[in-house]
Amino acid sequence: MLLKYESIKRIQKAGVVAVVRGNNEENSYQTAKACIKGHVTAIELAFTSPSADITIKRLTEEYGSDKDVIIGAGTVLDPATARLAIIAGAKFVVSPSFNKDTAKLCNLYQIPYIPGCFTSTEIQDALTYGADVIKVFPGSVAGKTMINEIHGPFPNVNVMPTGGVSLENMNEWFEKGAFVIGVGGSLVGPGKKNDYEAVTENARKFNEKYINFRTNRSKS
Repeated sequence: MLLKYESIKRIQKAGVVAVVRGNNEENSYQTAKACIKGHVTAIELAFTSPSADITIKRLTEEYGSDKDVIIGAGTVLDPATARLAIIAGAKFVVSPSFNKDTAKLCNLYQIPYIPGCFTSTEIQDALTYGADVIKVFPGSVAGKTMINEIHGPFPNVNVMPTGGVSLENMNEWFEKGAFVIGVGGSLVGPGKKNDYEAVTENARKFNEKYINFRTNRSKS
């Protein structure tokens, strides 16, 4: 269990998970690097991106010695894709929905599985199959108060809202009890036009705001 625990702690330390969906392999790679340069060090490389496994392999080889950087796979719909991602070096697996066979495979390889859930039944099923973090998706539809509601029957579950999370509202999600946040377009959007400097600047802003929130919370 040590491997899973270490990965989860690294994700939590990062605070912000960048959801990267590139136009092509190089675009995904450069967008991820731009996030890391801006100190958003948890990268979820979506399998809707071309050659996602190759990009994951490139990033894990390049940042393998950096204990702050953690590379994972996103939009993983089945165990075959999960295994491909894990072989490429992914240290966590994220899905838009829950799939029990994917959960079993991730448990076998000691890789944290983060499935997207929207109902209490889905959450209970995911926890029963060993999910370590629950992705509330889409967060823009669920709303921030959903985290409070989830923590009623499931007080110890780690929640990662994704979809609708922005620089302006990220603190509200954390105040409601988010374990970590997943951020897509509002962070990596400029990468679609190869504007990697803008991605880095966005990443710096997200990271600084998260550090300030964490610091202020520890003082209170």
